[in-house]
Amino acid sequence: MSPLNPLQAVRTRIRPAARRPADLTPEERETRGLLLRLCSLLLQYPDDELAAARAVLGSSVRALPDSAAAAELAAFTEWFTATDPDDMRRHYVEVFDLRRKSSLYLTYYLHGDTRRRGMALLTLAQCYRATGWESGSGELPDHLPVVLEYAALTGTAAGEAPLRRHRRGLELIRRSLGAADSPYEHVLAAVLSLLPPATDADLRAVAELAAAGPPAEDVGMDPFDGGVFAPPGTFTPPVPAPPTRAVPAPAADASADPSTAPTSRENLR
Repeated sequence: MSPLNPLQAVRTRIRPAARRPADLTPEERETRGLLLRLCSLLLQYPDDELAAARAVLGSSVRALPDSAAAAELAAFTEWFTATDPDDMRRHYVEVFDLRRKSSLYLTYYLHGDTRRRGMALLTLAQCYRATGWESGSGELPDHLPVVLEYAALTGTAAGEAPLRRHRRGLELIRRSLGAADSPYEHVLAAVLSLLPPATDADLRAVAELAAAGPPAEDVGMDPFDGGVFAPPGTFTPPVPAPPTRAVPAPAADASADPSTAPTSRENLR
């Protein structure tokens, strides 16, 4: 047998690391879906129900097959299961609701506070409806736990497309959480480990996004002024929406204009 030429040798070496989701076995697909589902749950507001389930979630993470994502989730659940629920809730509001750079609303990073964001939200909602899926969470369709649950339930192709589309925003969230020394960085790292590696163009775009912020049409608003999620005096910490695993609520009015939706979580209890 003739030796591989240099290009073939490189491809042979990188193929296992760059394995496509379409090549996964049924067991690997099931594990991938479970990882995405766990990430969705762990990124939800830690209300009483989720706090009570911490031990179960920790056991589920420890039972996962070895992987980079499983290791990141294990590091997070070590903090998650040991932290007082009230302290955990305060931390959650601080890093996700009071900081623009780690907001969980993905279309913000791509479109900012512009009209294009409203169209992106509408397109995402239509994508969900086309597959017959409703989150029932009361959250906007670009809320990361909602996007992760859709990916977990719908599959690796179309289901994970929104995550791949917003990879740069996910990377910015991870970096912001790391800068804030937040254990939630581990959950974002787990999500990113399931996506294609960042390209040089991705990394440059993330650096530019961190420095300048996303597009904006609102005059006089500095999108990253001190990392605050909203201008002073306009933000009230919200009551969390029900977790996405709750019994579905009645479907939202399809005629509503997503461009008018607030960027913080609504009280829809």
